[in-house]
Amino acid sequence: MNSAAASEPRLPLARYRFRFRTTRAMRLPDYSGSAWRGAFGHSLKKLVCVTREPQCEPCLLYRTCIYPYIFETPPDPAVGKMRKYNAAPHPFVLYPGETMRGPLTANTAHSLEMTLFGHGNRHLPYIIHALDRAAQRGIGTQRGTFELLEVQQRVQEAWRSIYQPGGKLQPHPAECLNLPDCPTHVTVQLLTPLRMKAREHLVTPDTLTFKVLFSTVLRRISLLIAFHTDAPLETDFAALTRAAETIPVARHTLHWHDWTRYSSRQDSLMQLGGLLGTVTFQSDGLEPFWPYLWLGQWTHAGKNTSMGLGKYTLIKVDEPRTTIIHENRHETS
Repeated sequence: MNSAAASEPRLPLARYRFRFRTTRAMRLPDYSGSAWRGAFGHSLKKLVCVTREPQCEPCLLYRTCIYPYIFETPPDPAVGKMRKYNAAPHPFVLYPGETMRGPLTANTAHSLEMTLFGHGNRHLPYIIHALDRAAQRGIGTQRGTFELLEVQQRVQEAWRSIYQPGGKLQPHPAECLNLPDCPTHVTVQLLTPLRMKAREHLVTPDTLTFKVLFSTVLRRISLLIAFHTDAPLETDFAALTRAAETIPVARHTLHWHDWTRYSSRQDSLMQLGGLLGTVTFQSDGLEPFWPYLWLGQWTHAGKNTSMGLGKYTLIKVDEPRTTIIHENRHETS
């Protein structure tokens, strides 16, 4: 494979943690990212919309307003080779902390993480204000309310406070993540349902291949770079995809997880089930794909990534040690 095919993607991103305190007892769904996403979108539109048009696309401000950029993300006509896409990926991913689910008692602290990609970081003040207002109005069907305590940002290997209500916002610049060495064996652990299609069919535990997974990750990362940075990804997509066919699945413990949510925006039930579990790929030819697999831990993959689905972490398998490689830290067991 030529050097162009193996080029490293450059996607500046910043990771934020919103620390909230419950104001009363409540219950949230297991995957509360959908509830947070809905409340966030409603709050952001109410905050920034000045025309009050019922639909964004016919609005005169469609391509300059913050709300459609963050939440509907119209494709940029200037990105010529991406014209076939009727929607660009949102410049954010929400991921509720492990305790942000099920029954929550009053006066307890919980966290909501958000990753902003590229130019999305320009709008951080509006995003913080919108999430704060959404939390005060209530999340989920029970309208559980939260008080914002603090916003932190991941800088190098630590979470640092950048904002507290009433204080100044002092964020750090978005950065490209450091890439660790490529392993010869890697296990992908799916933390939230990963929903993908191949040839118009849902990918199941028995039909998942490395090519399917990698192609999904590659497509998402390339679109994020194209629409939310100033330097489109230049690589040999066809060569990478062909080479991905040679990477075998060594073993897996995957299963299908059904999940349905109601969309008030579409006034219908949405089927959001996907794969959970682990899958191990064994090969000494992972190097060309490694930068994308690594970065995909923060972009997520598949459908409904902005609400936290398709999140995975990588586990490097090297005997006699197993190392979890995630969030720029190495944990050996």
